[in-house]
Amino acid sequence: MADVLQLSTNSLQVPGEDRSASTSPSGSPSPSRNECSITPLTPSPSPRTELRPRVARPFSVVVAIDFGTTSSGYAFSFTEDPETIHMMRRWEGGDPGVANQKSPTCLLLTPDLRFHSFGFAARDCYHDLDPEEARHWLYFDKFKMKIHSTSDLTMETELESVSGRRVRAIEVFAHALRFFREHALKEVKDQSSSVLESNEVRWVITVPAVWRQPAKQFMREAAYLAGLVTPDSPEQLLIALEPEAASIYCRKLRLHQVIDLSQRPVTNGLDVDGSRPFDSSFRQAREQLRRSRHSRTFLVESGTGELWSEMQTGDRYIVADCGGGTVDLTVHQIEQPQGTLKELYKASGGPYGAVGVDLAFEAMLCQIFGADFIENFKAKRPAAWVDLTIAFEARKRTAAPGRANSLNILLPFSFIDFYKRHRGQSVETALRKSNMNFIKWSSQGMLRFSAEAMNELFQPTINNIIRHIENLMQKEEVKGVRFLFLVGGFAESPMLQRAAQNALGRNCRIIIPHDVGLTILKGAVLFGLDPTVVRVRRCPLTYGVGVLNRFVEGRHPRDKLLLKDGREWCTDILDRFVSVDQSVALGEVVRRSYTPARIGQRKIIINIYCCDTDDITYITDPGVRKCGAITLDLLESGAAAANVGENDKGSTFERREIRTTMQFGDTEIKVTAVDVATGRLVRASIDFLSN
Repeated sequence: MADVLQLSTNSLQVPGEDRSASTSPSGSPSPSRNECSITPLTPSPSPRTELRPRVARPFSVVVAIDFGTTSSGYAFSFTEDPETIHMMRRWEGGDPGVANQKSPTCLLLTPDLRFHSFGFAARDCYHDLDPEEARHWLYFDKFKMKIHSTSDLTMETELESVSGRRVRAIEVFAHALRFFREHALKEVKDQSSSVLESNEVRWVITVPAVWRQPAKQFMREAAYLAGLVTPDSPEQLLIALEPEAASIYCRKLRLHQVIDLSQRPVTNGLDVDGSRPFDSSFRQAREQLRRSRHSRTFLVESGTGELWSEMQTGDRYIVADCGGGTVDLTVHQIEQPQGTLKELYKASGGPYGAVGVDLAFEAMLCQIFGADFIENFKAKRPAAWVDLTIAFEARKRTAAPGRANSLNILLPFSFIDFYKRHRGQSVETALRKSNMNFIKWSSQGMLRFSAEAMNELFQPTINNIIRHIENLMQKEEVKGVRFLFLVGGFAESPMLQRAAQNALGRNCRIIIPHDVGLTILKGAVLFGLDPTVVRVRRCPLTYGVGVLNRFVEGRHPRDKLLLKDGREWCTDILDRFVSVDQSVALGEVVRRSYTPARIGQRKIIINIYCCDTDDITYITDPGVRKCGAITLDLLESGAAAANVGENDKGSTFERREIRTTMQFGDTEIKVTAVDVATGRLVRASIDFLSN
């Protein structure tokens, strides 16, 4: 060990832990115990580009699942005809005024936790249950937000159903993915001229770009549990970032496939000539989309669309994915002539999706009728509460700036009756006492929301979106952006369109694809067909490991000093793999070499730390947190057995070098390892869910 430590003053020792059954002390210095499971060799200071040969995969079809907060769906394309994207079959059910190309993200389990239904079928079945019976069923709606809001996500994280019963989140997501798997494969089979094997299907699942590694791994584990792919074939599943997928599709757009808001100056909700409402062109496009619902096949450009002919080398654009739960922003630059994409600034965003408007509506109901009553009503009449949210959703989609007439939202009879029973007064009396003058009561059992009331519900969420985009545009890497693409379901809202045009229209052109709600889904298919289309990404966080280094008096604090075998070491130094907002090209790798600390060691476990900033030196600095671990299985590779064998022969124990390669340029962090002496692969895994 001493010989290893004397390699140079830059020699590092990386503290880890061996969780194998057999443990024995080691002479390696360690900050917290007299044991160290790994010794580093030849650390590389920065990512290096390694040309990865394209391995021909026998994928015959790519199936993408857009797993949204409020609605979900799937699409697919055969690799022999990559310019044709097939959308899912039209769903049965739906709501008046709501396009149902995708299905609502809601799921119903029986009282004994078996899968019953998904989407419209789940919602309608839950609605038809007797109120007392419904309390025993498990209905989940908009459950994807739980993954975004949970800071300590694990495989044991639970979701709470509408009725209050809880179940493991991984099982709920697996049920949903299994549902899509069965429907998609049946439809692929119907359109395929040959019998497809399971390993011929490449799956793509979309996630928000602001999701961190634990959430991405969670979706992968759910896909394994659902049977989409097996852990032995991880390359068969891709995790696509939602705004990135939208950007990939937007490359293909032709001029007639978009609405350019910037070409329509507006005054008081009308075009400059006063001839028609501001949002009429978009409504025409949406009507055109509805008329084409029966045609579920979309053709895309083989190269880049004509919209991009207006862009010059170096031009930048923003894609704002305004979905149900989150708003995701990505900044890209298209590289000509190859048409690949380069990310210019790390993905950003937050929980500013359309659900924020729903929460504002619920808060308004609490203000009128009392928070305790609303919570009681949700618990005792869960199906009626779902009815009320559906009624609001349908009216929310028709809200528009400058609308003169009120929007009527039907209150379920059970709400009116339940309130009178528990409060001893009518809903109308409660509304009158609330002093909310912009909400009236209709004798037909409706709440009449004035334009002012709807505006109050929308503004907090819309203001968050606009403020975030404005802040992003102030960044040096983003200044001079020419285009802003609004995509996602919430981008259909004329309220959001008007706010974006008023606040941002002078700085850039605001573009909305006609099929705005399907943009991510189509882009995810294109990403599955060519995962190399995004050539450069930005790291969202700083990643590294804790190491020991030679102690330097005056530079290192005394409380980090460790004395071992007469040598002075500084503990807890962060060895960076990558830094926050660092550009990492596809194919670039970070290499570190480690050796087992003792004979017969079965595993090497390396803790990974991350931070939102790069101004850090030690893993104990504020903001640094342990986020995962890399595990190298030495027993399976034969490295541990080889070490034991050599020692039994009486020779001097020679440490094995395990070369670890990490990739940070993909949508997920990946790790591989090889035993340098034998050339055999070492089973390597990276885990962000067991922290």
